[in-house]
Amino acid sequence: MLPDAFFPPTTPASFSRTDFGADFQWGVSAAAYQTEGAWNLDGKGPSIWDDFVRRPGRIKRAETAEVATDFYHRWPQDLDLIHQMGIDNFRFSIAWSRIMPHGLGVFNQKGIDYYDRLVDGCLERGITPWPTLYHWDLPAALQQLGGWTNRDVVGWFTDYTQRVAARLGDRVQHWMVLNEPMVFTGAGHLLGIHAPGRRSLGAFLAATHHAALAQAEGGRVLRAILPAGAQIGTTFSCSYVTPWRPNHARDARATRRADALLNRLFVEPALGLGYPVADVPLLGWMDRYIKPGDEQRLPFDFDFLGVQNYTREVVRHSPYVPLLWASLVGAAPRGVPHTDMGWEVYPESLYQMVKQFGSYPNAPILRVTENGAAFPDTRTADGHVHDAQRQAYLRACIGQVLRARREGVRVDGYFAWSFTDNFEWAEGYGPRFGLVHVEYETQRRTIKDSGHWYSEFLGGKPTSSVLTADRAANLIS
Repeated sequence: MLPDAFFPPTTPASFSRTDFGADFQWGVSAAAYQTEGAWNLDGKGPSIWDDFVRRPGRIKRAETAEVATDFYHRWPQDLDLIHQMGIDNFRFSIAWSRIMPHGLGVFNQKGIDYYDRLVDGCLERGITPWPTLYHWDLPAALQQLGGWTNRDVVGWFTDYTQRVAARLGDRVQHWMVLNEPMVFTGAGHLLGIHAPGRRSLGAFLAATHHAALAQAEGGRVLRAILPAGAQIGTTFSCSYVTPWRPNHARDARATRRADALLNRLFVEPALGLGYPVADVPLLGWMDRYIKPGDEQRLPFDFDFLGVQNYTREVVRHSPYVPLLWASLVGAAPRGVPHTDMGWEVYPESLYQMVKQFGSYPNAPILRVTENGAAFPDTRTADGHVHDAQRQAYLRACIGQVLRARREGVRVDGYFAWSFTDNFEWAEGYGPRFGLVHVEYETQRRTIKDSGHWYSEFLGGKPTSSVLTADRAANLIS
């Protein structure tokens, strides 16, 4: 029996795809560094993650993404599998260092040709491509110049954006600028647990401002190049934040600070509201990086915002965390069900965050561009992967999206994270989020029970739960 956390009473008892309307977008998501492999092939330059994974003690089991799921070579078979599962939309990211090995200047024709083939491959199968321009893998050569802490990164990024959009914009109608800027600035520049591995408040503040500028300027570059009707969005990590002690004044204040930092830091500048300095005074120190006119450059009229939610965070006042005076209370110490990532199973968090983002007066359409869970998976002797926890979690989260829609929130898309198991950053290959199991030694693909459920929910009819990459290519005539 699964704990009640997997079945929140606020989830509709029964629902189908038709309850969401004909225009609701259903898909799956992936990222270049986590799936492509081919880290140094066909002219690709190294990224900050290619460097980071080689530092001792940074990645569990010292694993790397040199091969990952070999999507660089196996994308035709994987697209066949997406098509077979009845999934209409595929979100993937473009590796900056595959397009421009040094981050600027030299343009790698083989790199852009790869994404050209990938886009065409999607369209040939009736799959709509949704590329993300930046999913954490900054070219290593740019990090040597200061990376996101160097204000010039805004120009480097817009040049890269212009080149990609000029090549793919005639066929790609849905774009995302950045993936979760709070994570690559916070985890990468303040906590040091992600690439580039810095631990500096100054580096975090500089990277934050430059990423927020790049978020808006990248949108403007796309708008100038893409044909009318193309949709431009960007994505935000978020977690519903609640106090450890509901009636405790210090915990309440700590919760407001955590919410401002985790959830509001990038969305509010994009919406023209500025940084949430009133709730997080330390952000006032960002003034040293802000130049005249920057406040006017931060907003951009995005067509949609991507909501990426996995859990909630419980916050308490902490005298041991200077400046923020708040700490997170983990799921395990609270004795609640949690995933392999240690994240609390709390599907209602997605509803709460969609409501929160949708409450801004000028908020555009919302789309859930990532949502999923990592649980232990085992492929049985008969070739099946039974993952009842993931299936229940996804169903509950999708039900929470429907709940928000029924309350009038403008959310019109859901993308499961992730299509396949993949390299999960500092956690290596341990956590598995995929709807499709990957046996990394052989690259064999197996649709999990959750993948079958999602496919059936969308109206697809998988013919087998066990697929090798080679066999998948023959399933679509």
